[in-house]
Amino acid sequence: MSGQERKTGKRVLNVGLLAHVDAGKTTLSESILYQSGAIRNLGRVDHQDAFLDTDEMERERGITIFSKQAVFRIGNMRVTLLDTPGHIDFSAEMERTLQVLDYAVLVINGADGVQGHTRTLWRLLERYQIPVFLFINKMDQFKGNDEEKQEEQERLLASLQKELSTSCLDFGGEWNAAFLENLALCEEEVLEHYLESGEVEEADIVKMVAQRKVFPCYFGSALKEEGVDKFLKGVETYTAERKYGDKFAARVFKIARDAQG
Repeated sequence: MSGQERKTGKRVLNVGLLAHVDAGKTTLSESILYQSGAIRNLGRVDHQDAFLDTDEMERERGITIFSKQAVFRIGNMRVTLLDTPGHIDFSAEMERTLQVLDYAVLVINGADGVQGHTRTLWRLLERYQIPVFLFINKMDQFKGNDEEKQEEQERLLASLQKELSTSCLDFGGEWNAAFLENLALCEEEVLEHYLESGEVEEADIVKMVAQRKVFPCYFGSALKEEGVDKFLKGVETYTAERKYGDKFAARVFKIARDAQG
C-alpha cells in the first residue's frame, strides 16, 4: 500500500478466497484478475496455467497448496487478493492468512452445497470475526429453463441459511420488497428506518456487512465468467476500509524467497 493512495482517499483492502477443495476458488481468482484488468490472459487450473498456482506441484495436482497474492484495482479500491489452499491437508497455511484479512470470500460449489470443510471455514471466519461475501460457483452445471434454474438457486440459498446463517441473502437477485425486508431484519435500527421510509441506506448495508450482520451471496460461474462482474460490483459497493490507530504496526503472515533472486 502506498502513502499516495492513502492521501487520495482510495480504499485499500486485503481480501481472501476460501473454499472446500474443488469449489472453483482459483478459477474465481483468475476470473477476478482478468475482469479487473490485472492479467491479460485467462488461465485455467486444468490447463496448468492459472496465474496464482505457480508451484510445479500445484500445477501437476491441480490444487492450491501455498497461499498466493495478487493486486487488482476496481473503482476506487486497491485490493490485495489472497488465494488460500482449499485442501484440508493444508489448513494451517490457510488459517495463517486469516490474520491479515479485511474481508473473506467463501466460495461454494453449487453442485455440492455446504460440505464439512465449508463449515470448518465458516467457524474460523466467525472466530476471527471476518466479514464474509459468498460466491456460489458452478451454476452453469444446472440445466433447464430459467424458472428451474431460479428454483435451484433458491434451494441453495435456503441451504446456506440453514447450514451457515439466516443472514445469507442473495444480493445478486432482485431487490424487491421481500428482499429489502429480510435485509432490514438483520439490524434493529435499520429495520426501524425501513418501516418508516421503505428504504435501506447503502451506508447501513456497508456497516451491516462489516459487522457480520449480513452475508451477501452471489451466484454464477467463474469458469464461464458469469456473475463475476456483479459480484465485483458488490465487493466495491459494500466494503469499507478498516480503521487503524496512529501508531505504525504490521503483521507478517508469510515469508517467501524469490527463486529468481
